[in-house]
Amino acid sequence: MSPSLALLLVMFGGLLLLAMFLDDLAAEIKVPGILLVLVLGLLIDNDLSPGAGGSVPLLSFAAAEQLAQLSLALVLFFGGLTANWTQMKPVLGPSLRLAVLGSLLTAGCLSLVVMGFQSLPATAVDVNVPVALFVGAMFCSTDASAVLSLLRPLQGRLPKPLLDLLECESGLNDPIAVVLAGLALAIAGGGEAQVELLMVAVVREFLLGAFLGWLGGKAAAGLLSRRQAAAYGGLAIVLSMALLMLIVGGSALVGASGLLAAYVMGVVLGNSPEVNRAALEESHSGFAKLAELTLFLCLGLVVMPSDVALSFKYALVLFVAVLLVRWLVVQLLLVRSGFRRRERTFTAMAGLRGAVPIAIAIQAASSSVPWGRDMPPFALAVVLLGLVLQGFALVPLARRLGLVRAPEPELSS
Repeated sequence: MSPSLALLLVMFGGLLLLAMFLDDLAAEIKVPGILLVLVLGLLIDNDLSPGAGGSVPLLSFAAAEQLAQLSLALVLFFGGLTANWTQMKPVLGPSLRLAVLGSLLTAGCLSLVVMGFQSLPATAVDVNVPVALFVGAMFCSTDASAVLSLLRPLQGRLPKPLLDLLECESGLNDPIAVVLAGLALAIAGGGEAQVELLMVAVVREFLLGAFLGWLGGKAAAGLLSRRQAAAYGGLAIVLSMALLMLIVGGSALVGASGLLAAYVMGVVLGNSPEVNRAALEESHSGFAKLAELTLFLCLGLVVMPSDVALSFKYALVLFVAVLLVRWLVVQLLLVRSGFRRRERTFTAMAGLRGAVPIAIAIQAASSSVPWGRDMPPFALAVVLLGLVLQGFALVPLARRLGLVRAPEPELSS
């Protein structure tokens, strides 16, 4: 083993151990684990050999993009796997409206706000339609895992339909963000190509990805049926991971969206009556957690704290716009949905951003678009603002709105 590889293994192994410790600590002190892991990445120097002889980054943008794509595939697959249509059926209609129409409206409104910026924070690149569309796509999805981690003190005391709505919406709107961001990058990198042709190519990419994901989910359900899984024993997780890698990699090779294929495969597999979904969720939850921690570490490592500070003014404006647009979208799309006004207010405040904007930002940074390197610090600043200003208000807001049930009295012996 070469010394450079050994050093990378030591560094990333140590960072992941620290990230796991911080994630557990976050649960104890009632703060989102994302926040502490992102701060850890920011505090770690990405320069392995500073000095006059030059420097070697611990993690380059190209390597971070590859790790981010792999991590996002695992996150999306697990999100699809845990999307229980039977359990979510009572809230499926409102969730679909928020995930599809809500994401499109949010992306469109945020794009209009970004068009008001004269230039991006760290460069003189003028803001144009692809830039605005990309930023809108980057922040149009929500992260239920961050919300649920902040609501741990109220576990079992909030209305279940409300929590199901937040979780179902988050699982459904992630692919929308991926599709819109892919379209924006295709338009930005298309040069003189006609927008109509680029849109047709992008639509083909994602439709083919969805079809291949459906095929992969059906194949996985057949191979991982209860009878077959008993024969595989502990190797069932290896088989499911191998099938996921086959579908994601094969989709990319034929020009389809591997990320959308991963999500659809998870949905089909998780909702198959032939498989033990609970066992699959339990076996894949560790990989999904590892993927999330890797995403947050990657963004923290490749972003300089000074760039985050430089993006702060723009990020604050966009964060306020995100809050306003989220409130308007929720109030509009949840009319006559059965959710009361106070539940709609809480849903509007619970639209935290997390793993998906991070992966999308790293993807832009490693692409050829001139504004790509501005996206990671911009995304990090907005995500941090949401976690600190919005996230810590969730528990007090739930209490103030009267959504928290009184704790059940303990049975006396």
